[in-house]
Amino acid sequence: MDTKGSTLVHILPIDSREAAEETMEALGELEALQTRLLQRIEALELALQAQSPTVSSDRIDDGGNTTVARLSAILRARGVDDFAFKRVAADYYDRPLEARRDILGAPTVEHLCKSIVLVNTQAPANITDCSNRNNSKYYVVVIQYAARLNAENIKNFLYILNDSKISKKKFNMRLAPEEDSLKLTGFIHNAVTCIGMETDIPVILDEAITKLKPDFFWLGGGEVDLKLGIRTSQFISAINPFIVNCSS
Repeated sequence: MDTKGSTLVHILPIDSREAAEETMEALGELEALQTRLLQRIEALELALQAQSPTVSSDRIDDGGNTTVARLSAILRARGVDDFAFKRVAADYYDRPLEARRDILGAPTVEHLCKSIVLVNTQAPANITDCSNRNNSKYYVVVIQYAARLNAENIKNFLYILNDSKISKKKFNMRLAPEEDSLKLTGFIHNAVTCIGMETDIPVILDEAITKLKPDFFWLGGGEVDLKLGIRTSQFISAINPFIVNCSS
C-alpha cells in the first residue's frame, strides 16, 4: 500500500487509553493533595507563630543594623530574652490594622501598640525636665492603636501619685510637638520606642496591654520600618512603667 504523502495515525487500544486517562486522573488527585498539604502546613505555621511570636533577635538577619544591635543589647542587659525585631514594608502605615496584624503575626489588632510622648502644658515653671518621675514635664505612654487615649485618667493618676498636694490644674497632658519628641527620644514619628531613648522619660503603660492574651505585644522599634515585639512581663520588669488605665 502506498503511504507517500499520507500521515500515519497511531490509535491506542482502548485499554491503553483508559490506563492513560486513569494515570492523568491519579496525577491530578496527587497534585490536589499536595496543594492541600502545603496549605495546611502554611496554616499551621501561621497558627504557631500567632501562639508564640517570640523569635530571638539573634536569628534576624538585618545586615548588622545598628538600631537592632543597640536596642537588643539594652534589652538583654535589663534581663529581657523574649523579644523580636521585624522589618515591615514602606507602606505599612498605609495599611489597615488587620493587615499590620497579619504582617507581624500578632494574634489580634489589640496587640499592636505605639509609644507617644505627652507634655504637661500646665506644669509649674520649675518643672522643666524628667528628673522627677512622679511629676515629670514629659511622659511616654504606650497604648494600643485600637484604643483612644484618655488624658483625664492620666491627670487623675498623677494627681493621686503626688498625694493630692499639687492642684489638678497643674496637670494638663497633651501630645508633645514632634520636634520635642525627637529631641527627647531620639526617634522620629512612627519609630518612637521607650527602649534606648535619649532622655530617661518615665513611661506609662496602658493597663489594657497587661491583660492581653498571649502576653506579647508589638510597638515601634526605633526606625519607621522596624517593629519590636516583647513579652509584657519582661517589658514591665525592664522598663518599670506606671501602669494606668488610660484608654477608652
